[in-house]
Amino acid sequence: MNQQQPVPRLNLAPKLRRPLSLWNPLDYLRLLYWVFYFPQALRWYVDTFGGGYIPESEMNWRKGLELLRQNPIQHQLLFQGLVLTVATSVVISLILETIGVPVIWFGVAVGMAFGVALGVARGVALEVADVGLGVTFGVTLGVTLGVGLGVALGVEVGLALGVVAAVVAGVMGGLALGVAFDVAVDLAEGVAVGVAFGVALGVVFGLAVGVAFGVAFGLAVMRPENWLVGLPLNLQKIPIGSFLLPRITPIPLPNLDKRLQNWLQQDWETALHNTNELLAYTLQFIPVVQAVNKVLAKTPSEQIIWRISGLAANPFDWKLVGFASTSLRKQIQSQLVKGFLFFGYFNQPLSPPLIVNPRIDTPARAAAAGFWYLHEKEPIKATEAFAVVRSLLYGEEMYTLAQTLAAFHQAKEPVSIAAVQLPTFPPEPLLRPVTWQTITSLRRVVEDVQFVNRSVSRSAKSLALNRALGELTNILNQADTLPQAECGLIVDIAQTWKESLLQIAGEVGEVTITKPVVNPYIVGDPVQGNLFVGREDIIRQLEELWVMGHQLQSVVLYGHRRMGKTSILINAASSLGSGIQLIYVNLLRLGDSPQGVGEVLMAITDEISQAVNIAPPADADLLNLPYRTFERYLKQVEAQLKGGLIIALDEFEKIEELIELGRIPQDFMGFLRGLVQMSSQVAFAFAGLHTLEEMTADYFQPFFASVIPIHVGFLTGAATRQILANPGEDFLLDYTPQALDEIYALTSGQPYLVQLLGFQLVRGYNDFVFEQGRSRNPVFTVEDVAAVINDSEFFKRGRYYFDGVWGQAMGSQQAIIQVLAPHPEGLSLDALAESTAMGREELQAALGVLMRHDVVAETGGRWRIIVELFRRWVVQNHPLLGG
Repeated sequence: MNQQQPVPRLNLAPKLRRPLSLWNPLDYLRLLYWVFYFPQALRWYVDTFGGGYIPESEMNWRKGLELLRQNPIQHQLLFQGLVLTVATSVVISLILETIGVPVIWFGVAVGMAFGVALGVARGVALEVADVGLGVTFGVTLGVTLGVGLGVALGVEVGLALGVVAAVVAGVMGGLALGVAFDVAVDLAEGVAVGVAFGVALGVVFGLAVGVAFGVAFGLAVMRPENWLVGLPLNLQKIPIGSFLLPRITPIPLPNLDKRLQNWLQQDWETALHNTNELLAYTLQFIPVVQAVNKVLAKTPSEQIIWRISGLAANPFDWKLVGFASTSLRKQIQSQLVKGFLFFGYFNQPLSPPLIVNPRIDTPARAAAAGFWYLHEKEPIKATEAFAVVRSLLYGEEMYTLAQTLAAFHQAKEPVSIAAVQLPTFPPEPLLRPVTWQTITSLRRVVEDVQFVNRSVSRSAKSLALNRALGELTNILNQADTLPQAECGLIVDIAQTWKESLLQIAGEVGEVTITKPVVNPYIVGDPVQGNLFVGREDIIRQLEELWVMGHQLQSVVLYGHRRMGKTSILINAASSLGSGIQLIYVNLLRLGDSPQGVGEVLMAITDEISQAVNIAPPADADLLNLPYRTFERYLKQVEAQLKGGLIIALDEFEKIEELIELGRIPQDFMGFLRGLVQMSSQVAFAFAGLHTLEEMTADYFQPFFASVIPIHVGFLTGAATRQILANPGEDFLLDYTPQALDEIYALTSGQPYLVQLLGFQLVRGYNDFVFEQGRSRNPVFTVEDVAAVINDSEFFKRGRYYFDGVWGQAMGSQQAIIQVLAPHPEGLSLDALAESTAMGREELQAALGVLMRHDVVAETGGRWRIIVELFRRWVVQNHPLLGG
């Protein structure tokens, strides 16, 4: 059995390792060969040695002349081209004169001068888009026009015209094809125009001359001699280093498409490199497109988007992607027909672009069309194309990406930018992770513009605008890291948004800080006002249960310490409207409750009386008959309620502690359960550390069957950013995007730590500027964040959170935390089992508790501590002995 050979990696570029020398005659021959038989080498030479190729769309007279003046290689290439033009014209004319062809040397000189002037001028200004290539354009035009005009003046006009046209068409056809790279359309139009010229000239000079001209022109464009010379070498393999490799014939080489198909099926990525080499250094566009399309048609559905993404990663010619979604043959036929329309044809540019009309009738074509439309900056059409392949692997991601970019692209002004609906990221693994990072930055811009639109503070607007402009500047500076397909579209979006925001930046103006900044961050106490963000989903749930429903529902808010449960309860009151009142009781204030359950009920009735203006029961009654007295009071309150009453009991685990201490009886939970079910106008909100599943004591189980659990977890990245960057209308300090990202990475959105970091940053700024009298930028950086967390005071102030999380963990859970702490990247389950000496069942049970408490998380088979700052605190304060 024959073993399949690995796919070779082609390298068809010239092997020249130095610039062309002015004093080496062989280099002039090399340049002459390039002009006539390897024009693609000219672009390679300029790109490698001449300062880089400048795209045609970016080239103009001024740039061309400046490049010619400053770049010695370009300047040298101009001189070499002039020498080559004169020498070649003279040599060819002498040869013709020697064999008896009359040559008028004045005609040679005039044609040569005209050709050089026209060629260099057009090359510098527009056509070839590079000074070096413009020189070679002039060389070719100068030689052919010079010699041709000299011959034409000495022989019969009709015959000379045919000969000269053939030479001009052959040379210029090769050069144009090599430089323009629009192979198929040049081929079609070259033949069509040749025939059209032949017909037209036949009318003027006679049929024979016209037909001869047409045939000569067509053959010159097709370059069959180049195909024939290189044909024997290409029947078996592509001669990577041979000078006989056909470079300028568009005639498809036999078996090339089959060879490419085999390569693409065997090794897609290496074969794509080879297709780019063929497109860059030959004119074999047709077989390359055919091979790619045939392989994509056979590709399994789960690989289609991945393969086309690779095709669109770095194509030499983007039309290769476009024609993966449409018919190249039909386009060539269409251009041939246009070429026959002689006069109408010349109303168009000499080389109109080959038109890509994508089709989405198959998954492969639809996926290719989606990438093509992204590159062409038509995200709405890209969305329609990717909608066809949403069910394929990566299809939903690309559909969401195109839809998001379409929304961003349509937004032009600050108002429309603020109205953009922010997308939901698709799940990992992602096909375009870099693009999604950039979309995250654009989302931040949207959030800042939203803040600018709703803020009334000039200082807050200024800071938000600065952040948004900084994000857009970073996107533009890092655009070269984006995938080619969406790069241009994202750059257009960023530039449009930046220009739009700059127009309003002047209206907002700059802000000067002349006195210490009032610290807006709240450490430890409940958060209210602008700082209470990121809990909209929980507030919305409470509104549904308490405002929109037919009766009030009791709930339990659970999560670990310092997660913001108290802030939620306090801020929920403002969302309930005037018909529903919420009273808040912090059970930690009860202490050990030596008076028993009566004392607990006293605290609750005192708060109720203040809210509803009904005197509470006498203390003696509550101590002697606590249950009956409280129930009667609650019914009295209910009778006078116009809406509803929410009794919020915070730190509810205190009840469990008092039961275990014997201060209150176990039947208290049954009493509360009866209250929960007693009325549709009264509901309870319990907040504490434990989840419902963990409250397994007998006196808790029946009680929690009557309440709805709501988990309080970490803040999102966007909410963390909002809290830090916009804590108040007149907050005058700002953060770099990198600093905000770093804070989120350190805290994972843990509210207490976010507030503590912000507090310490502002405190440090005021001390540096106003206590020490030193100057600094009012923008916090990653270095500022590092300085805060490296200060021992930070962990001392945060001990309430750190000690609380550590103390909530049990013995085996603490052991797991100690083992994980030295490993920020996490450990596998096997490594944890080995380090903790726990059984698999015990380990998984302990990990489950820690995961529910938001202490650890599992990602990619590795367990790690979620909050980086807590991990560092454990390393410092509870190191693993012997570790």
